[in-house]
This record gives sequence, structure tokens and C-alpha cells, in this order.
Amino acid sequence: MYKVGITGGIGSGKSLVAQMLQDRGVAIYFSDARAKEIMSSDESVRRSLIERFGEQTFAEGVLNRAYLAERVFASDVELAALNAIVHPAVMADFERWAEAQSGDYVVLESAILFESGFDAAVDMTVAIMAPEELRIERVMARDGVTKEQVEERMRSQLSDEERCSRSKYAIVNIELDELEDDVEQLHRRLSYDSRQ
Repeated sequence: MYKVGITGGIGSGKSLVAQMLQDRGVAIYFSDARAKEIMSSDESVRRSLIERFGEQTFAEGVLNRAYLAERVFASDVELAALNAIVHPAVMADFERWAEAQSGDYVVLESAILFESGFDAAVDMTVAIMAPEELRIERVMARDGVTKEQVEERMRSQLSDEERCSRSKYAIVNIELDELEDDVEQLHRRLSYDSRQ
């Protein structure tokens, strides 16, 4: 199975691009959503999280995302500890999932594709980019967070330039109607690439 990684910084629209590809029949692995499911359902991962971050990591059996985010986005050490627990489980889950799919290609959608090493699991990558101020506005509106909180999360991610330099294709997401056209072209390219 031909595997494509789609990445972009917070607020870039990578999930929207993935959704548009899904609407065209492509199987999409949304890594952030799966990581949350794995953190909640995988007993080994749950145990490791509690050992590392304390009992308050789960509130009444549910992952306490606000607590965990507060801990890890303020500290590179804490973020690295979280990633060391979660990333191997997500990578293994993706590999199992991808083998069960059909179609020309599958997509691994991840904000931290390169930072996590997930790029090693795919054949090629696509970077989704948008101007920083637009990304900040989108995330503030979507998540109800402050500009400072968005900027803090951005600091823990690669720059658009770095993502772009490591990707085969790049899309700039500013206007929705232009994005639709770009995604259609991307889908055709990826279908072609998968058959080479």
C-alpha cells in the first residue's frame, strides 16, 4: 500500500485537506484522534502515562487533555516523555490499519509527522501551509484559546519552511475555493505516484 503523510502546523488546514481527500474515497488515518483513543484504551499506554504524569492524567477514567497539554506544551522534557510513550503505539497502530485498507493510497495525517518520526512510515509527504496570523485566528476561533496559547503550541512545531523542504508537495491554504482545486490536483498526483 502506498502511504502518504500529510502534515502542517496547527491551524494550517491539514485536517481539512485530509477530509477533502476522504470525501474522494481515500482512507485517512487521523493520528491525533487515534493517539487520544490509544491513550484512553490501550492499557499499557494508560499505565505508562499515569506512572509518568500522575493520577490526574485521567479524570474519572477519561483522558484529562487540558491537564496533559498544560504539562507538555510548557516543557520539552515533558513533551518528549509523552511522545516516547505514545508515538510507538500510534506507529504500530497505523501500520496495522494501512495494511487493511484498499485504494491507490492511504494518508497518515499528523501535525508532527517529522518531529515524531512518522515520516519513516510513509512513502512521501505533503506539507499544508498558511500565513501565521491566519493560523492563529483559526485556532483561537476553533479552540477558544488565547493568542499566547496558540503561539506556545506553534513553538513546539517545525516551521512551514522546514516542513516544505522535507515534503514532495506543498499546498498553501488561504481561500477555500482555491483549496478545493488544489486538493483535486493533489489527489490526481498521488493516485499517479502510487502506480509508479
